[in-house]
Amino acid sequence: MLFALALGNLSLCAALFFFDYERKKSLALSTWTLAKQCQAAGWLLLYLRGSGVVPDALSIPFGYALLFVGVALEGGALWEAAERPHWRRPTLWLLVLATAAFVACYAIDEIGLRPVASSLVLGGFYLSGAAALALGWRGATMLRRFLAIAIAVLALLVAARGVMVLTMPGGWGWISNGFLQLWSSAAFYLLMLLNGFGYLLLTREQLQHELARLAVVDALTDVPNRRGLFIALAPWMALARRPGVPTALVLFDLDQFKRVNDSYGHPAGDTALRAVVEVCKQQLRDSDQLGRVVGVEFAILLPRTGLAEALLVAERMRAAIAAAPVKSERAMIAMTASFGVTTIRADDSTVSLFKRVDAALQAAKAGGRNRVVEAAAP
Repeated sequence: MLFALALGNLSLCAALFFFDYERKKSLALSTWTLAKQCQAAGWLLLYLRGSGVVPDALSIPFGYALLFVGVALEGGALWEAAERPHWRRPTLWLLVLATAAFVACYAIDEIGLRPVASSLVLGGFYLSGAAALALGWRGATMLRRFLAIAIAVLALLVAARGVMVLTMPGGWGWISNGFLQLWSSAAFYLLMLLNGFGYLLLTREQLQHELARLAVVDALTDVPNRRGLFIALAPWMALARRPGVPTALVLFDLDQFKRVNDSYGHPAGDTALRAVVEVCKQQLRDSDQLGRVVGVEFAILLPRTGLAEALLVAERMRAAIAAAPVKSERAMIAMTASFGVTTIRADDSTVSLFKRVDAALQAAKAGGRNRVVEAAAP
């Protein structure tokens, strides 16, 4: 079993090394790979004890110390993946204390106290990883919930062996120490598989989620792209066919933006776009939706907003953009924008809606730019 655990962790380490090899490794993945290396080395040292290759005085304490480090880093990788980077210092102190406690137990009573210390320490570190997986339980995927519960149950099974040896050295009824040792070994094997393949599946799940997000979100400005905006617009188009408070749509375009790219370079242009988006967000409610339609053209969906209120929002946003020059590495760049405003009508399609609001936008540009124009009445 020990040799299988050593080979299994080495295999998982190799899989993690070549996983996404061409791309820069994240800190969580690097930590996970190091954790598997430490565990493989620890199990191999424990496998070699009593063989004469490595003295027991070295193989046992160093083997368990490497196991403690590997399991602690495994939990730390999960905390890192959960964007909780403050795990390092407390984990380091816990590792020092756990290793010192184990060495003390080994020195006092190498047979009786060793399984107690090792089981409790390893079970505790595995529980730390389960706690990291349980963060954000309500919004977690079923895979993440399953891994959190399964790892917690197996970690408790590992720790139970130490508790029973400490409290009931002779066992409890038909549950003998040998029986618990067998199940503890099986738990270690299952934990190796769950943690290894579970982490790879979680990473794949995260990548798929990111790809799905990028399909509807503009990567530069982090607002919905054309597709995402149309998805958000669809239910309000349907509601427009019913009587009630109207929904407004604002379309605006940054004036003469080409000169920014030509004069200061595309990095300055990207900075200017992100800055304009931040200025616009400050003028909007949480329910409003800002999206990038194409190039430097943006649309704003204003739910439950009439035409008069939408014109005020657009005017306020126009003034905010004009009053907030963008600071680039080379200069302060003054920006202005032209706005077209309309409301969604009962007979509108997305084509007719955008054709009408775009006509208002073109009228604003033709009228001298840096202004707000209401769409023509039907």
